[in-house]
Amino acid sequence: MIKLDIINEVVNRTGITKTKAEMAVETVFESMKRALAAGERIELRGFGIFNVRPRKTGIGRNPRTGAEVAIPPGKAVRFKPGKELQTLH
Repeated sequence: MIKLDIINEVVNRTGITKTKAEMAVETVFESMKRALAAGERIELRGFGIFNVRPRKTGIGRNPRTGAEVAIPPGKAVRFKPGKELQTLH
């Protein structure tokens, strides 16, 4: 599923115009991006939780040369599915 599929689903379920549906979906995604960039947790009941966690510094290897490469610390977005999502078959 891509963003366009989500927009089309909003149009089909609500009957609003495609332009308004696209604006609504974009607004939701932009709000989520801003919240995650600010380090906030996003909890969508029945779906799951998005949060930002620090990523440790590490040492990796270049697969071509075998040389060690330092991996700098950073942040990564993590998703923990809710109960309803975990029980999908």
